[in-house]
Amino acid sequence: MPANSGICVLIIDDNVGSLELLESALAQPEVEILTASDPDQGLDLVASRHPQIVLTDLLMPGKSGLEVLTRIMEIDPSTDVILMTAHYSTETAVEAIKKGASDYLNKPISIASIRQKLAKLIEANAQRQRALQLQAEVLANADFEGIIGNSPLMWDMFSRIQRVAPHYRSVLVTGETGTGKDLVAQALHRLSPAHRGRLVVLNCSAVVETLFESELFGHVRGSFTGATADKQGLVEHAHGGTLFLDEIGDMPMATQAKLLRVLQNQEVQRVGSLTPRKVDVRVIAATHRNLHTSIEEKTFREDLYYRLAMVEIHVPRLADRQGDLSLLTGHFVSKFAAQYGKSIRGLTRRAEIQLLKHAWPGNIRELENVIGHAAMMTMTDLIDIQDLPPYLFGNPHGVPPVHSEAPEGLDTLEQQERMLLVRALDEARGNQSQAARQLRIGRDALRYKIKKYGLEAANS
Repeated sequence: MPANSGICVLIIDDNVGSLELLESALAQPEVEILTASDPDQGLDLVASRHPQIVLTDLLMPGKSGLEVLTRIMEIDPSTDVILMTAHYSTETAVEAIKKGASDYLNKPISIASIRQKLAKLIEANAQRQRALQLQAEVLANADFEGIIGNSPLMWDMFSRIQRVAPHYRSVLVTGETGTGKDLVAQALHRLSPAHRGRLVVLNCSAVVETLFESELFGHVRGSFTGATADKQGLVEHAHGGTLFLDEIGDMPMATQAKLLRVLQNQEVQRVGSLTPRKVDVRVIAATHRNLHTSIEEKTFREDLYYRLAMVEIHVPRLADRQGDLSLLTGHFVSKFAAQYGKSIRGLTRRAEIQLLKHAWPGNIRELENVIGHAAMMTMTDLIDIQDLPPYLFGNPHGVPPVHSEAPEGLDTLEQQERMLLVRALDEARGNQSQAARQLRIGRDALRYKIKKYGLEAANS
């Protein structure tokens, strides 16, 4: 068999003779063999050791092999499970495969056959590991100034940013909400000759209309009620650098006219002042709106649009770059694993499939929020479908309330973890082994968390 030092194989069989025979036949230096003569003991090992391959008997006291298979798929769907039985039936074999089994073998087991099958599973596991390593390498090479992408649309955008950055005086960045227009603005600034200056940001949708001109252009003392001192506006503050006007489609028409003069003459006039001030500022404007429609509706100046859109960079939707989904997911998994202090190695295959089914109307920002939620909720090193937000499955409601108040002083992550523990213990009627299997953690880890959150009395 191919060598792979990271492989762990678990054999579950109530027949001790069969356990010893298989353990001896499959033993090799590069593979760790675990055995269990009881289904529950075997499931505990699955929860605590996460073996890549499990061989389990079909007919056992307490739990059948199909029940064991179902629980393993709930604990870790990436596990390859082989069922063994002396009572073969086509119906049971089909059901096993549907439930996620990798194979279904008839006893007595041919040692040569099981070795061959195990070798293929080990090689397949090694290929998955190589694929993960390759994805990590691709991710490292797909980071352009903090923007993750490896699709043709993204490489085209990266090329435009590189060509435009050294020369622009004004740029219009367009794209749906959540696509990362702010990251494009940051990249343009960093790659421009103004990178030593400030990047000053104004979200036009967040400014009260009556204060817009004062915020942007500044004012002199006494120019209006409450103007008790001269104030520098953001345009002046960005002198020598870049002004980023996010959601410029929400800028009032009167302010648009003054901004046009700033762009044309590179000078600004404070509210209440008669003296213009020279400025050296580059302007990046961004919007999710169709400005052509806004021009037709008389809510955006056509002359300002053409001044800004001398160069236009469009940020594609996530739906138009599905090939980048796995890269972005891996990026956010790493980010939130570090943020939450967790060891998360990725997503299960069924969780990945669920993400691929979603249309992502909120684009990258929505994906970031989904992975952030899942990374917070998972209690293992893999994000599974139950860790994803319920709305992805058409369920608008959150997790049902738990009738147990969390003690004060816990942060959001700890509150979520405590809530999951309480629910699992309630559903298991205090049976810690069952609760641990449901949570996909070892019993020692469960006992530690019970003590950590003061749940001993509630479940004694």
